[in-house]
Amino acid sequence: MNRQTKRQMAKSGTDKPRAPQQRGAVTQTRDRERISPGEFFSEVRGEMRKVAWPTRPEVINSTLVVLVAVIVLGAAVFALDYGAAKFVLFLFG
Repeated sequence: MNRQTKRQMAKSGTDKPRAPQQRGAVTQTRDRERISPGEFFSEVRGEMRKVAWPTRPEVINSTLVVLVAVIVLGAAVFALDYGAAKFVLFLFG
């Protein structure tokens, strides 16, 4: 570590070790009371209503884009692999 780095660390206060963090957050989560399964699923249903679900045409369009991309990239990898194999056999075969 050079002098310039040490000066920057001293200026920003990162040259000295920090005190260990408090563990208060861990004990707070353990002290919370449990909720009933009915209340949990009620909250889940409420959150699922807030989700912006895609329309059927959007899902179909996205699926087609992914399938075409996979086919094109798969063909490209196959072509490169096949060409590399033929080239290596040409050199050493």
